[in-house]
Amino acid sequence: MKVLVLNSGSSSQKSSLYPMDETLPDDPPTPIWEGKIEWRDRIAEAEIKNARGVVQKNRAKVSSRAEAVEQLLGTLTTGDRPALTSLTNIDVVGHRVVHGGPKYEGPVSLTPEVRAGIAKVSDFAPLHNRAELSGVPQIAVFDTGFQRRMPLAAVVYPGPYQWFEQNIRRYGFHGINHQYCATRAARLLGRDLNSLKLVTCHLGNGCSLAAIRDGHSVDTTMGFTPLEGLMMGTRSGSIDPGILTYLIRTGRLDGQRIDDVLNTESGLLGISGTSGDMREILAAKNKGHTRAKLAFEIYVHRLQAGIGAMVAVLGGIDALIFTAGVGENSAEVREAACKQLTFLGLKLDDAANRQRTSDRDIAAPDSAVRVLIIRAQEDWAIAKECWHIMRSLRHD
Repeated sequence: MKVLVLNSGSSSQKSSLYPMDETLPDDPPTPIWEGKIEWRDRIAEAEIKNARGVVQKNRAKVSSRAEAVEQLLGTLTTGDRPALTSLTNIDVVGHRVVHGGPKYEGPVSLTPEVRAGIAKVSDFAPLHNRAELSGVPQIAVFDTGFQRRMPLAAVVYPGPYQWFEQNIRRYGFHGINHQYCATRAARLLGRDLNSLKLVTCHLGNGCSLAAIRDGHSVDTTMGFTPLEGLMMGTRSGSIDPGILTYLIRTGRLDGQRIDDVLNTESGLLGISGTSGDMREILAAKNKGHTRAKLAFEIYVHRLQAGIGAMVAVLGGIDALIFTAGVGENSAEVREAACKQLTFLGLKLDDAANRQRTSDRDIAAPDSAVRVLIIRAQEDWAIAKECWHIMRSLRHD
């Protein structure tokens, strides 16, 4: 079985092709083809890697994201030793869908009814741009699914109860990766997942934390939308809602402009005035850029506060997990985040923290809390869900 995964993020498009056997491996396999696009204004920076580890990079101006994805998928069947002779060799396509709304929790086949339901809560587009994929089964895996079992105390906003009745509630996001990281952490630690209290830190362009107990998310930082919670690359995270009513009341901003400001002009970019990319923030900070330094300090302050809140909800912590682009690659962010957590008995191994490998423990041997770096494997998690659904359909 060949599974193509299309994983659309806020600043990137990732795609992977996995050959699936009758049994699933314990550890994530290397896909036979990987493609990634990072969006920078109207420039698409693409990186394609085949099974032999050969990397091809290109940078091009595109008229739309759809055009860039079309070009990316074309590399599956072209070039030196292509992964496929035809896109019709694909057995199933799995999509990461950010918002499942109140109706969708587990992975589902993308029937017309399901697509209509998804359209009500997101701007989801199937992304099967090429005609050859039109007849391939499509499966949606929801980022909100893992958070659906949170207790009502964590779900219901303290506004009028009618909000909750109208499905205005905390949904949480990044669930695919939070769930994967929890399972992976249990395997790395040699522990039963149901015995662990975990705080997972998904730190990328979008950022969120999850408090995981008994294998389930019991709290998270994102809410009704992916805007709530931590400071992010270009998103503000949580702010006083009175600021918004003030801006509207004084006629400074309307609803659409507020949406634009909070989502695309805030966070690291808004404070630093230079970039929403943590790599560039750190470089500028280390050169003495005052606002970049402030942006980093706000980011860390809110991350520490969020971790503390998650630990309080759990009533303790066995392991702190860092994942996604910033979480996996920034030793400086991990060190700063852990600096105020020594009261928990958490101790970093400085040398281990600065090594460039994932799926490992970077806590000191005598640390009471394990600290793990786990590579985000959303694509593999989605591929596994597709495998389960396709096998169940075959056995029905």
